[in-house]
Amino acid sequence: MIKQNLKYTKKIIDIHHESLLFRSENNLIYKVKKYPDTASRETTTMLVPPKKNQYALRAIFELAKHMDRGPIKISDIAAAQSIPPRFLEVILNQLKGSGIVDSKRGFYGGYFLVKPPNRVSVGDVLRFLHKEQAPSECIACVSKTSCPFDDRCAFSTMWLRVKQAAFKIYDETSFQDLIDREQNTDRQLER
Repeated sequence: MIKQNLKYTKKIIDIHHESLLFRSENNLIYKVKKYPDTASRETTTMLVPPKKNQYALRAIFELAKHMDRGPIKISDIAAAQSIPPRFLEVILNQLKGSGIVDSKRGFYGGYFLVKPPNRVSVGDVLRFLHKEQAPSECIACVSKTSCPFDDRCAFSTMWLRVKQAAFKIYDETSFQDLIDREQNTDRQLER
């Protein structure tokens, strides 16, 4: 019945995490469950972090580059790393809870890195932003709410190994490593 009515749908009125709301020509609202995403949020975070996490990493990278120069304003971080300022403000406020970043109010205020760049890894930041997955959740499953395979999934061990390998690299990469890599690249370009 819903599929027939979707043919005559005027527009999508809202998109939720697990469903879409449609308004039909006769002004009836239909809620349709979306098919679960085949690439889970966890898998995406393992390999290429979502945009929000990439922005967070870039913001901390910028703070690390200016470690001994005092607080940096959001507008300066945003301009240097091409991050939307309003989005960056939310991310930095969230990162204050990690103990990696803090802020100072006032005219000369801004954000600053609490720990030295060589003591903050990419893995530290990603874990804080993503929070560890509950042990009961399967990282391989296409459906987070009700796994059809229970403990019989052929892919779960592989995805767990992929996650561990990715986080090994993230954990071994400090922000000082990233600063050094950027400086080496700049030197090579100058030659």
